[in-house]
Amino acid sequence: GKTLNLNALQARIAELQRWYADQGYSLARISGPTRVSPQGVVQLLVKEGSVAGVEVQFLNKEGESTNDKGQPIKGKTKPWVVTREISIKKGDAFNRRQLEEDIKRLYGTGLFGDVKVTLRPVAGNPGEVTIVLGIVEQSTGSLSGGIGYSQSQGVFGQVQLQDNNLGGRAWDAALNVTYGQFGGLADVSFTDPWIKGDKFRTAFRTKVYLSRDVPQLLQSQNNGYFSTVSKVSSNLFNSSPTATAYSNSANGSPWFTLDGNTVAIQRTGATVSFVRPLNGGNPFKKAPWSLVVGVNAQEATPMNFGGQSMPYAVSTNNFNSSGNTQVQNVICIAYNCQNGATSNQLLGLRLAATMSTLNDPRNPISGNFLSLGTEQFVSVGQNSPTFNRMRASGSHFIPVNWLKLYKGCRPKPGQKKDCNQALAFQLSLGTNIGQLPVYEAFCLGGNNSVRGYYDCDLGVGKSFGEATIEYRFPIFSIISGEVFIDGGTTFNTQANVPGNPGGILQKAGSGSSPGAGLIVTTPVGPLRLEAATQNFTSNWRFNLGVGWKF
Repeated sequence: GKTLNLNALQARIAELQRWYADQGYSLARISGPTRVSPQGVVQLLVKEGSVAGVEVQFLNKEGESTNDKGQPIKGKTKPWVVTREISIKKGDAFNRRQLEEDIKRLYGTGLFGDVKVTLRPVAGNPGEVTIVLGIVEQSTGSLSGGIGYSQSQGVFGQVQLQDNNLGGRAWDAALNVTYGQFGGLADVSFTDPWIKGDKFRTAFRTKVYLSRDVPQLLQSQNNGYFSTVSKVSSNLFNSSPTATAYSNSANGSPWFTLDGNTVAIQRTGATVSFVRPLNGGNPFKKAPWSLVVGVNAQEATPMNFGGQSMPYAVSTNNFNSSGNTQVQNVICIAYNCQNGATSNQLLGLRLAATMSTLNDPRNPISGNFLSLGTEQFVSVGQNSPTFNRMRASGSHFIPVNWLKLYKGCRPKPGQKKDCNQALAFQLSLGTNIGQLPVYEAFCLGGNNSVRGYYDCDLGVGKSFGEATIEYRFPIFSIISGEVFIDGGTTFNTQANVPGNPGGILQKAGSGSSPGAGLIVTTPVGPLRLEAATQNFTSNWRFNLGVGWKF
């Protein structure tokens, strides 16, 4: 009903043009008025700018699309591996913000060193462009090695051969071999991060492995360990727990024959799993929830370092002067060893779900992470147990700004704040129900558990609970600090583990551990050096680990 003012109209058109640009529609053009009807209706022409298609062009490290002979650069990666990460399709309106998110996803695959975007106008179709992606591939094959130390393997060496773009399909295949003082590991793994053609972005993972290590639940730092036993009398496990078990069959009955080695567990098996984000069929949607369904099949064999099967063990810290001990100190390592079992077959069906709202998966300062899982082991024979394992873990991060040691926590006017500082909480719970083999019990203590205790030195339980409160703060650009307190308990279930190894080795079953540490950011990830004490005593332990605890 107002009189048309062309100057005011042009100002409004410019305003609308800016709105389109702010929303990411950088090719949008508004012109007019193209027509003013007798009724005073003003008609404008809006061309949003559409996409004619997406093309992939491979470049060398110098950014050139041809070689010295003028031939196009051939890439290893299949073009569909690139284009499936692009949400903008043929016929869509071009949106710069949307394309930027797509490029971030391409970098997130870890396959490409650089991605150059060119918008090529389509002849004869004004406002229509073809998106040309100039791809510079990274080297995806690697051979690496190193040395380290763990309580279960002692000093060990490791070699890994890996290609994370096998066949140009973004498949990740790896061969890993680890050999140490007390054991070793060899495995071949394969991962397809996104099954081709699946709109849910489902991933497939599988691994075949052979491992041998010393189970820390049969060790203690100050109260001895379990040693291998080669034979026992037929009546040993039917005798009174407090009766004498003789170390030589000639001395009396019940008896056992001491082999004298540290117990090792050899596992041979394979795992298969599928991981699906709950994205509703939109592969580009950031879905906080994911589901995991998998199968784990393995054979577990207790043995000595010579590779001989040893289904029994005896606690070394309970011998009398004659080398005898009580019957209760001789335990079955293999499930059903009372009936002659020397190894066990484990077949597990796993269902798990994870939820993450973390702002940064590597060094979060806000958000939550939740993991829920159950694994049902089903019997496939006489020496195959049936039991269920359930675990749950949750983390919560609150951003704070308490200590301002790092200059990024004290920005000057006009400077951007750079202060990754958080108060972090973690709670973990787990329980086993059914015919639990000894070597499948939960362990408390270690670098990623209650840190003032050695691996599995706090407790061995059928159930467990752990909690941590941790304050993280930056000190320098690559160095951060942490102050924490850990706590853990087996909920008095040590005696419910067959043979009660935790009780025999006098493990506390519950305890707390305050401590502090430094974290150094390196090209291979964060390295943390920590000092923690047991239950506020003068008994300190130093840890060297990779990555944050959670």
